[in-house]
Order: sequence, then C-alpha cells, then structure tokens
Amino acid sequence: MVSIDALTGLRDTLLGAQPDPPPLLVLLTALGALVGVVTRRPWRIARNAVTIAHEGGHALAALLTGRRLHGIRLHSDTSGLTLSAGRPTGPGMVITLLAGYLAPPLVGLVGAGILGGNRITLLLWIAVALLLAMLVLIRNVFGVLSLLVTGGLVLAISWYAPPQVQAAFAYTGVWFLLFGGVRPVVELQQLRARGRMPASDADQLAGITPFSAFFWVTVFALVNLVVLGVGGVLLAGPILTDLTG
Repeated sequence: MVSIDALTGLRDTLLGAQPDPPPLLVLLTALGALVGVVTRRPWRIARNAVTIAHEGGHALAALLTGRRLHGIRLHSDTSGLTLSAGRPTGPGMVITLLAGYLAPPLVGLVGAGILGGNRITLLLWIAVALLLAMLVLIRNVFGVLSLLVTGGLVLAISWYAPPQVQAAFAYTGVWFLLFGGVRPVVELQQLRARGRMPASDADQLAGITPFSAFFWVTVFALVNLVVLGVGGVLLAGPILTDLTG
C-alpha cells in the first residue's frame, strides 16, 4: 500500500519547480536542436518525434470535432496516417486537416510554457502520459514500437537522470518541436512543386475550401514561425534574465 508520505513526495516532485537552468544550457540545447533539424541524418531519425506530434494533432482534432477516430499508423520512413470518419467537408474536417502541421510547434509552445515555470519533471511526465494515451490508438507494429521506445526513454530520464540531465533533455525536446515544425512545411511545398504529394493536407484543404493549397502551406508556415518566435522567447527566459540582471 502506498503511504501518504510517498504520495506527497511524488506530488512535490511533479508540481514543484526546479532551479533555473544555466543560460548556457538553454543556448546549447537550442543549437543542438537546430542542428538536429537542419542536418540530414539526425533529422531522419529524430523526425519521428515530429511525426508523432503531427498525427497526434490530427487525432485530437478529430476527437474534439466529433469525428470517429479509427486509428493511427506510424511508418519507418517517418510518415504517418490518421484515419477518422465523419463529414468529408465542413469545419470539423478543416480543423482536423489543419491540426497536423500545426501540432508539433504548438506542443512545443505548451512545453515552453511549462518549462518557463521550471516544471521540468512535470513536463516529462505529461509527455509520457500523452504517449501512453496515443498508444491505444496505434494500429501497426512500428507505431507501437516507436511510442514504447520514445515513452520509455522519456520515463527513464524523468525517473533516473539528475536534474541537469532532465533539463537538458526537456529543453532540447521542446526546442526541437519548435524548430521541427518549420522544416516539414518547407519539404511539403518542395514535394508539391514536384507533383509528389497530390493528396497532402494542404491539397485536401484546398479541395474543401475556397482557398488554394499554396494558401494553406503559407498558413502552416506563418503560424509555425510565429509559434517558434513566442516559444523561443519563453525558453530564452534564463538568458534574458542573465543579460538584464
């Protein structure tokens, strides 16, 4: 039986604020995340995290708009697919299609807000909870393995790693989602220009709205850049404090 003291200790660990991270740590994690996004080989591996957020965004939007969610598939080439049923047009479908490319930086923005309050352990545990919730929606083996590995890594770091390692991991992950929301939009337009993604989210939005696919790609890009800027300011708090102090 779990004692009250143990539960109190767990609550304090989750909800308590950790010390401010060193400004150098914030800067180095930003640079590391940026290198991971712009460098080809690391991006091919780490992009799975962006895909998880992308498909999770589709799934959450589908549920919130009353669509019937059939499941999510994550593939080894870092692509993914979220299947839902409902009206093929209308606000629910528009929101569901919009959510994919916007989800990674928006998740990063929420993470930046939590880190701004120095709730590093809380952020890691929320990430584990979201990955477990998403796991029940996965419909292929690679997707299950991908979520188990990702969730296991986050859980292990949150449970066993010292505070500085937790901070470095959390900041790198949030920076990566913020930066990583921009590159897929650029890749989307490049592939569309070559005629290789005729059924992209942007093209599907063009099919059910009066606006062109390029308009929607531009919306993705502008929103993600604004979110990157806001999230960057939140994460750079220790640096700004150090400079002004």
